[in-house]
Amino acid sequence: MIVRLLLLCLAATIFGTTSASASTRTFRDCSGCPEMVIVPAGSFMIGSPADEPGRDAGEGPQQRVTIARRFALAVTAVTRQQYAQFADDSGRVTINQKCDWRNPKWHDEPFRQRSDEPVVCVSWVDATAYTAWLSARTGHKYRLPTEAEWEYAARAGASSARPWGPEITHDDANYGMDACCGPATGGRDVWRFTSPAGSFPSNKFGLFDMIGNVWQWTQDCGHAYGGGVADDCTRHMVRGGGWFHGPDSARSAARAADPSELMVTDIGFRVARELD
Repeated sequence: MIVRLLLLCLAATIFGTTSASASTRTFRDCSGCPEMVIVPAGSFMIGSPADEPGRDAGEGPQQRVTIARRFALAVTAVTRQQYAQFADDSGRVTINQKCDWRNPKWHDEPFRQRSDEPVVCVSWVDATAYTAWLSARTGHKYRLPTEAEWEYAARAGASSARPWGPEITHDDANYGMDACCGPATGGRDVWRFTSPAGSFPSNKFGLFDMIGNVWQWTQDCGHAYGGGVADDCTRHMVRGGGWFHGPDSARSAARAADPSELMVTDIGFRVARELD
């Protein structure tokens, strides 16, 4: 964590942190706002090749996608502290006896999350409400990233299963048991449940925990890459895998469609901001 803070301080010195100008790479729009990193425009192959270990049929067929404009993406998933500020300021009350973001549990075992761990037990509806509040507070357009933006940012130029390469260990990310499903620890991963934001190495775009820790809601309705099937907007796509699922889910192309009102202890979100 100390190393990460030093790196962020160095980045602030070099790039600045007060606005999203062309020369700025990281910034915050307000006190308590998520730290954002600018992701450049570009193109990539979305999805996974047929021979990628752990691949699901819903990850294909691969196709080239162009991200025509740069955008900003939060350096980490939204934390409990950031979400609490939103809940207090907006008066948002979410009642779910089985999954309460203020006191998440797994099989009646409390998480005891720190304030800098990703908020969980938030639905897609909650996540979009947070982005609307953030937009109103800052005067900038915040939203959830699209699936394409999310995978492009997660890959950070890599075509392998993960941004660092084809394999994964608990030194790379926080994920669950090899044989699905349940919490697991090992190596750098000493957390049974969620880990503090930035506990694992970032990718080349400076984004932390794109793989593992918590699944992340995206803007997109449930859909297939290949087309021909109508979008299901009672569901929305989640990405990245989390502490509960195994290494097959901890890949850049891994995806699932979950009910928009779903609140579970391994789904959170990160925000995007339009720049141009």
